[in-house]
Amino acid sequence: MPKDYDVATDAVPDQLQAIFPGARVVGAHFGVILVVEDGCFVEVATFRSDGVYSDGRHPDGVRFETDPRKDALRRDFTVNGLFLDPETNDVLDFTGGRADLAAGVIRTIGDPELRFREDHLRMLRAVRFAAVLGFEIEKTTFEAIRRYAASIHKISMERVRDEIARILTQANARRGFELLDATGLLHELLPEIEALKGVEQPPQYHPEGDVWTHTLMMLDALREPSIELALGVLLHDVGKPATFRIADRIRFDGHVEKGVEMGRAMLSRLKFPVAVIEAACALIANHMKFKDVPAMRESTLKRFLRMPKFDEHLELHRLDCLSSNGRFDSYNFARERLAETPEEVLRPVRLLSGNDLIAAGFTPGPKFSEVLSAVEDAQLEEKVQSREQALAMAQRLLSDSA
Repeated sequence: MPKDYDVATDAVPDQLQAIFPGARVVGAHFGVILVVEDGCFVEVATFRSDGVYSDGRHPDGVRFETDPRKDALRRDFTVNGLFLDPETNDVLDFTGGRADLAAGVIRTIGDPELRFREDHLRMLRAVRFAAVLGFEIEKTTFEAIRRYAASIHKISMERVRDEIARILTQANARRGFELLDATGLLHELLPEIEALKGVEQPPQYHPEGDVWTHTLMMLDALREPSIELALGVLLHDVGKPATFRIADRIRFDGHVEKGVEMGRAMLSRLKFPVAVIEAACALIANHMKFKDVPAMRESTLKRFLRMPKFDEHLELHRLDCLSSNGRFDSYNFARERLAETPEEVLRPVRLLSGNDLIAAGFTPGPKFSEVLSAVEDAQLEEKVQSREQALAMAQRLLSDSA
């Protein structure tokens, strides 16, 4: 089922507002109003033709039209230029969109260079539509994207971000990134990801090949991910090119820390919200810890399993294993421990607080945090089970450090 409906008409905005008194004007200059009926939102736009696009985004002026054909001819791709006549139920096709839908082709309406000069973001939209629909980009349209790829820098990062997010989360993210690479848009927008190409990995751990291949395989396995998980997958190994070295074998010492640094810088450049950046960076920071899960101390394991959104950490690790050596021992261990550990055992009510230490006569200081953490570790390992035991342990530790 469609998620939204767009209506085009020869009625001008004043007429539409008279028909729908509660409608909101959302683009007066472009003849667009938002009609709200029974909780449903429908954009209604007056047929128009566009003037010159001097900023590579919006037309400097528009002219309202009565002919739907003129409205269709100013749109981006033939598959987006189809109208359904509500009175006859006929599809009005002025641009060859039905044939391109049947053939699985994304083609601009008219001259592709003109369409991309008008709005440079259309290049990214072509990639997204082709990826999501499983279509091919028509040859002259594809070649025009390659020629104009550098002009994508004239588009605001917020608009670029939104298109990249859709490519990552809607469907066929691998195909989307292969097309970004083939068109030159990856080089322009995400050089850190382009740098993954050709970076070899130790075959005993990564028989699938280089870091680029590994990342594409993980993207291919995504199914309706959150944007945080999709970004975590894209960036989990972004630090490998900068840390590549050959010793006894190929190594990437410090690639996690480097990846967090690069991921944060890249996502900040793309204007992602801080909460999204931090969640994605947490996925990068923790993805290598799974190999140590079977040997972790009980307290360390419980702290690991109770991380915020641990299900996404677990899913990233599953995809990592699926797209490399296929060893799921740590994944299965973590999943089983999580399933069998009650919430109150993972997150027990703390037995002790800083106020308790102050009440016991100790002066607050940096040691408080260290001692309280040690007491919580003991609680998670069931070595202390009462407030009295916890206080006795804290007093001993604080006295020893005095």
